[in-house]
Amino acid sequence: MPKSILHIIESSIPSFSKGQKRIGTYILENYDKAAFMTASKLGKLVGVSESTVVRFASELGYDGYPSMQRALQEMIRSRLTSTQRIEAAGEELSGQDVLATVMQRDMDKLRMVVDEADRTEFAAVSERIMTAKHIYILGVRSSSFVAGYLNFYLHLLFENVTLVQSNAAGEIFEQLFRIGPGDVMIAISFPRYSLVTMNTVKFAKDRGATIIAITDNELSPLYQMADGSLLAPSEMISFVDSMVAPLSMLNALLVDIGYRMGTDISSTFAELEDIWDEYGVFGKSDDE
Repeated sequence: MPKSILHIIESSIPSFSKGQKRIGTYILENYDKAAFMTASKLGKLVGVSESTVVRFASELGYDGYPSMQRALQEMIRSRLTSTQRIEAAGEELSGQDVLATVMQRDMDKLRMVVDEADRTEFAAVSERIMTAKHIYILGVRSSSFVAGYLNFYLHLLFENVTLVQSNAAGEIFEQLFRIGPGDVMIAISFPRYSLVTMNTVKFAKDRGATIIAITDNELSPLYQMADGSLLAPSEMISFVDSMVAPLSMLNALLVDIGYRMGTDISSTFAELEDIWDEYGVFGKSDDE
């Protein structure tokens, strides 16, 4: 396993300049706050220039301060409690335009997915879902809403879809009693990773099912258990998890599956439109 950024900083401190040592010491002692600071703010806090902070990141082997910051965030995201996240948010958002800051972070995550997503893996995940004997979708806590969204659309495309309800641990295993080879479980989990999800995935994997992970990065315990993965960052300051990038990734997955289905999906929705019209599911616009 690669060394954490804290280990790299700690082992490199003897070779740092005086200013860099102040930066390194602050990060080691306050990594939960430093991870969400700009280079300028971190520099002011420890008494060095912004350029010194940028050079510090380069000394550690990163191609810029944002890369070092992202490494810090990835390292700590599963460790931070809600209280620590709220405190970090207070540090970063002080005097800032909250609307612009939050939306900019979401846009940055979308750009990251566009730049870094593995297209071959994306195509393989689509193929596994389309050829599954039965599709199970699992997501608990905040991920349950993402799972429900995916379930809504996959149900329109396939007959063999089950949204695993997570009201009680025992009930989960009852719903998965018949899972086995040929089946696919789409498991959705982001920091702080739910043990319920990990235990359920282990059960499904032990029964021979194929596991598709929707998670944040390759260090995720869910990624380690999966046969295929779609990665999208979810970290957000304060107590809120950002599901913008994961939902956009799922949108792309659904569109890709629909495209691959071709005429089959067209006939499905033609029939649905007839049903919706007959039973007045949607209101009519004034010009209809």
